[in-house]
Amino acid sequence: DNAGKTSEVTRTLTDKKDWTEQGVTKLVLWIRGASANAAERMYVALGNAQVYHPDDAATQGGGWNEWVIDLTEFAGVDLANVPSITIGFGTRGAPVATGGTGTVHIDDIGLIR
Repeated sequence: DNAGKTSEVTRTLTDKKDWTEQGVTKLVLWIRGASANAAERMYVALGNAQVYHPDDAATQGGGWNEWVIDLTEFAGVDLANVPSITIGFGTRGAPVATGGTGTVHIDDIGLIR
């Protein structure tokens, strides 16, 4: 329930913080929503830089759906020293009174060339 808040989870990285090794250029994650969910903005943040999913209805998609994010979209992040990764729903830092509800599963977070 995102009413009046954002819902997010953060992982502080203590190792494997260099996301420039071996020509890595993209972050990939798989998401699975449900048709009963409210459409809700979804984001991934590296430190203080976030990227929003281009489709708010992604939270309603059945089956597993791939979200590929070009690392250049994370403006201002030192990709050789990524401090943390956060996955969330809503507008980061600006919650609204009418946030959505539902469940979204996230799996297979990885980096690719």
